Amino acid sequence: MTARPAFHVMAKPTGAACNLNCAYCFFLAKEALYPGSTFRMSDEVMEAYIRQTIEAHSAPEITIAWQGGEPTLMGIEFYKRVMQAVKRWQKPGVSILHTIQTNGILLNPAWCEFLRDNRFLVGISLDGPRELHDTYRKDRGGRGTFDRVVRAVRLMQRERVEFNVLSTVNSMNSRHARAVYRFFRDELGARHLQFIPIVERINDDRRRLLQQGDTVSDRSVEPELYGRFLIEIFDEWVRRDVGSVFVNTIDGVLAAWVCGRSSLCIFHPTCGGGVALEHNGDLYSCDHFVEPKYLLGNILRTPLAQLVNSEPQRRFGEDKRDTLPRYCRECKFLFACQGECPKNRFLRTPDGEPGLNYLCAGLKAYFAHVDPYMRTMANLLNQHRPASGIMDILRTEEPRFAPAFARAGRNDPCPCGSGSKYKKCHGQAA
Repeated sequence: MTARPAFHVMAKPTGAACNLNCAYCFFLAKEALYPGSTFRMSDEVMEAYIRQTIEAHSAPEITIAWQGGEPTLMGIEFYKRVMQAVKRWQKPGVSILHTIQTNGILLNPAWCEFLRDNRFLVGISLDGPRELHDTYRKDRGGRGTFDRVVRAVRLMQRERVEFNVLSTVNSMNSRHARAVYRFFRDELGARHLQFIPIVERINDDRRRLLQQGDTVSDRSVEPELYGRFLIEIFDEWVRRDVGSVFVNTIDGVLAAWVCGRSSLCIFHPTCGGGVALEHNGDLYSCDHFVEPKYLLGNILRTPLAQLVNSEPQRRFGEDKRDTLPRYCRECKFLFACQGECPKNRFLRTPDGEPGLNYLCAGLKAYFAHVDPYMRTMANLLNQHRPASGIMDILRTEEPRFAPAFARAGRNDPCPCGSGSKYKKCHGQAA
């Protein structure tokens, strides 16, 4: 069998519930199944993960990644043993990158010193200003966690720890895109932002354990609001922050206009390159599908590379492309979207075909709005000029559109040339 491309393993060392009450954390589902239980990765599984991940890659750069529950609950000594295992198995000429996704609550000077000295990239979970973050990010006592997370950010800045902000887009903060973006940029001083839409499906038993069902929780973002959220952030970014602030839903999408394929896995034609490792060594097809149907096997019994290259995983990856409905295949933005993440494809198309993405309406509005700007930036890059040149172009050219914007009706074509109605393009920010 031909080997799959390089894969990425997201290891989850603890099944203990995160100390944030986040509905979108898989381990809260485990807590619901096994109240009071704590699941912790053994050194045997950790060593197997490190060794097999390094052995399976021939690339000059490999990423060792950790996420939750809350991975810092394992304690700093566990990660010191991780670093020792990396040194035992690291190949000559191969660099190892380390990432960890955390709510930041347990970070202290000792943690920051360790993260800095071992060059960890930290993904810090923060959903915006206090009133937006604390809506859903509460501890078990019902208290908001905003102050503690910001304290962790300030500590990382002081100790020179590299970090990204990972913000969910939910039913609350999706209505305040500019406030969220400006808070991260201006008050927090963050320069790398990731926005992750919350689509939390309700199962038939009214729980939220599996990717099943066609209804979503009240915390889930509405499709149209998600599109508006992305548009408002893009409009702010494209006029003043190109080249200085990096946003996953902008940079990753721009790649599709430049080279025909997004750099974000959710917008790839197929899946399967991002598997999830549980605390006990069980390997699942994807971080979003950690459930029995998608269990590939256990790395203590079957080598990681064999599981990644298995027929079930190949089929899982190709199903994303092969089950795409005709409505999507005929969409002008297929090259940029590819149906987005399979976990969100549970609606029916206008002609009744299954497999339409829940976020389709918002994504289509976003792609239509950014299309002329993406074309301009792609042209700049293809001319070996920086994409930031678009800011000078807009400062020069946009004033001539102002009268046209003022005259445009809500249902008129947007004067910017995107092809969308004004109300779904520049009219959204009006």
